[in-house]
Amino acid sequence: MSERAEAPVSPVEEHAAALARLRAVAAAIGEIGTRLDERAVCEDLAAFLSRHGYDAAAVDVRPEDGASWVRAAVAGPSELVDHVKPTREDGPGRAYPDAEPDGRPVRVVRAPLEWQGRSLGVVTAVRLTGAPSGPASRVEEHETGLVQDAARTAASRGEEHETGLVQDVARTAASRGEEHETGLVQDVARLAAAHLAHARSLAATERTAYHLQQALVAEPGRPHPNLEIAGRYLPAGARTLVGGDWFETVRLHFGRSLLVVGDVMGHGLDAAVDMNAYRSALRDVASTDLPPHRVLRQLDAVVAEHGTMRPATCLLIQIDPARGAATLASAGHLPPVIFAADGSADLVEVPVGPPLGTGVAGYEPVTRTLSPSDTLLLFTDGLVERRGEDIDVSLARLSTLRLPAGSGPERVVEEVLQRLDARRAEDDVAVLAARIRERHTPQ
Repeated sequence: MSERAEAPVSPVEEHAAALARLRAVAAAIGEIGTRLDERAVCEDLAAFLSRHGYDAAAVDVRPEDGASWVRAAVAGPSELVDHVKPTREDGPGRAYPDAEPDGRPVRVVRAPLEWQGRSLGVVTAVRLTGAPSGPASRVEEHETGLVQDAARTAASRGEEHETGLVQDVARTAASRGEEHETGLVQDVARLAAAHLAHARSLAATERTAYHLQQALVAEPGRPHPNLEIAGRYLPAGARTLVGGDWFETVRLHFGRSLLVVGDVMGHGLDAAVDMNAYRSALRDVASTDLPPHRVLRQLDAVVAEHGTMRPATCLLIQIDPARGAATLASAGHLPPVIFAADGSADLVEVPVGPPLGTGVAGYEPVTRTLSPSDTLLLFTDGLVERRGEDIDVSLARLSTLRLPAGSGPERVVEEVLQRLDARRAEDDVAVLAARIRERHTPQ
């Protein structure tokens, strides 16, 4: 007995099936790639397939260094996809035969994640097929329903008589279910691959920008050996590239050092470029060995004459270990804190002048005694400011900290960053701590 030939597919049925698949892909556009992060894209893809008729889905990626596959996301029972993990030798398009984990027959559909000729990963979708006489799978029900909806839409527009059309299209969907199911997985895999490539590109850009920022702020000028210093720079969140926060030390004559912390207004590459220009100009002006308030005055005039640099706040502290004195001047910047030997904090009052770049000047110095047991902390506003909170409340939070007794610069920086939760701050954070190195006289 010969097999019955498959009934020809009418143009309306083809249109309805294509429309159903298009609707599924349209749903994928809104559900995959909503977060531009590699792992998040993989999670979105697996979750989409799990929600759209598959019992389980997994996404495996190949790191850019060419190492073996890494399973990035799983949706549904993991035992259904554990047996289809790709190996080092597998290509992303390799087809796996249907398997029976724990005695349950399944159908496995795999599609490569490729972008511009590069293999980024592979997605595996698994559905339980059930017994031969059992009910239709969730995928088949889902696909048939989509096609039925599309057919009704076509019929309502007069393209065919509605009577009998839904049944014909449903039969077509059932007979061509595997083809449609494989095509849908390939469609969403191509969509996810584009998002995955963009996420990797953004991550590489962020790494480059972060290392650039660290290179700009993590190596300040060398102070005199009679000072202990420690500094940190923290960008504001994963999406921030570079910014305008910086710290600096400048070695002066007679054993003195100039400590600097500044904040160029704004974020991004332009702010970072201006920040580097401020650092260069400040080093030139500070080399003349002027007191801090006159350094600010000269720097303000240079920036105002330049005319294209963004305004910036800045705090200068000249430390003279021989006299045990610190001379401070501020250009619109927050005051520093001194942590005493017992760990208590003291917010230093500093006359605040206008930000640099205004050409107004008007900076005043203040001198404060500083002993070898005191640790001075300079910081940018990202350390203390919180959205919707008065700045006095923010500063009070810092000034009421009680650190372990005898904390030096490194310990002060770590304790303050941790206690103020600076790694989740809404703005960039730069901190610089310094302490006079105690001199031991020979016996």
